[in-house]
Amino acid sequence: VDRFTCGDEKRPESAEDNILDILDSSASESKPFLSASSNQRDTELFEIIEKLQGSRIDEQRCEFPLPLKSQLLTIGGDLPLILPSKLGGYWINPPLERLVDVSPTSSHYGLDPESYDIMERDREAKIYHEFFRLRYHHSFTAVDPSLGPLVLSVCLEEEENKLRVILRMKECSLHGVFSVSLFPNIPSAVELAKMLCDRVTVSKFEVVSYLKAPELITAFDEHRVSPNFKFGVLYQKDGQFTEEDILSNNEESEGFIEFLSILGETIQLQGFTRFRGGLDVCHGQTGSEAVFTSFHGREIIFHVATKLPFTEGDPQQLQRKRHIGNDIVALVYQEGQTPFLCDVIKSHFLHCFLVVRRIQGEEETGETAYQVSVTAREDVPPFGPVLPDPPIFTDCSLLREFLLTKLINAEISCYKAQRFSRLELRTRSSLLESLQAELSTRSQCMMGDPSLSALPSSEGVRGMSEGSGGFIENFKRAIRVRSHSFETLGVPRKIGGSASQKPKTEKDGER
Repeated sequence: VDRFTCGDEKRPESAEDNILDILDSSASESKPFLSASSNQRDTELFEIIEKLQGSRIDEQRCEFPLPLKSQLLTIGGDLPLILPSKLGGYWINPPLERLVDVSPTSSHYGLDPESYDIMERDREAKIYHEFFRLRYHHSFTAVDPSLGPLVLSVCLEEEENKLRVILRMKECSLHGVFSVSLFPNIPSAVELAKMLCDRVTVSKFEVVSYLKAPELITAFDEHRVSPNFKFGVLYQKDGQFTEEDILSNNEESEGFIEFLSILGETIQLQGFTRFRGGLDVCHGQTGSEAVFTSFHGREIIFHVATKLPFTEGDPQQLQRKRHIGNDIVALVYQEGQTPFLCDVIKSHFLHCFLVVRRIQGEEETGETAYQVSVTAREDVPPFGPVLPDPPIFTDCSLLREFLLTKLINAEISCYKAQRFSRLELRTRSSLLESLQAELSTRSQCMMGDPSLSALPSSEGVRGMSEGSGGFIENFKRAIRVRSHSFETLGVPRKIGGSASQKPKTEKDGER
């Protein structure tokens, strides 16, 4: 990367310095807003009106400055797969300064598929299902003055002489295992709760006697666990710098088709019965094909830009953007030497990109090799598997194993970013409040509470405990809110473009 030259200029000290110098160069001389000419003032006024009435594309497109386009195309040598955003806010792996020797013949480090571990989004989500559901256990509820609703589950494992305890709070669930021999008597629910969290101040728990409580508790514990994933796939040809260029590609090269076959199988959407990731399988409104695969018990669907509907005359390609822009992680397949800019695709949801460039392998074998780089927003924690050094793959099966594992881990890691973690906390709090209220009210009904028994049977339990549908309905409602709410993300609704475009523009921020 640091071997290229730019025109007749002096060779820079490093690739990153050269690239950032180009990024910082001004596209044109700035002009004063006011002009002595009345005609120019009128022209500028109409330009402002036209811009205000224009489509949303003017707000959210991120283009390279004009000098950058011309200079990049004249630079010799290899360019990095990803360039940093001028505004920052992203990390890149490997960093630009590490890209020194990426030849397929150099020694490799990190190409060990056995070390490709898939992260768990919530490792303790299935503890209740595995250790409590099939054993005799008790659950309790309470509302703590400072912590809010609490749901406690206690199981005595007599064969191992242990007490297993789960305490569910708004922030998280705490799990502990205690030896019964440590206590002269079995501790109370309050004592067990305080062992797990010393911030518990409640003095009494209510016993849950509702017969279907395990089902509701399991639904709450596992609400974040899903075996299904959806990822975007973008096709970037040589010389393409903008979102419009990338989303407007319709033709698929042989190399791109071969790359898609590494990811999974191209399936017909019509009548498809497995995980579809929001694609239409009945009326063909989202295209006729997609790429699907199963991977270690998980189902993955790829939103391939070239397979989604193309709309003539729409430079934004909203029919494609509404799917890829609502994914959290996307793959970018590059042909040529044009870098991908971190924030060129504008989306409230996309937090991570895996960029793969097809390069020439060893001359003796003539085989194809793939170079990989990763970028994510700065509040996304690092995730595995670790990129090999150099980040080159010549074995397609190894590339597939690496990419699919990396994609899954990327999405799970993205949920820890501030925007998603804030949303998840609100969703969890809402679900826990609903669960605690449902368990408490239904248990009172089981115990023959006169205030509930006085109500008509068709309205008693439903009206008091379910509110507007019960925990399961509230659970579904909370998930829908998590998927479609701008307010929970702290993103204001924007009204842009003509009236006919309003429904489409709002969908860009949904997921």
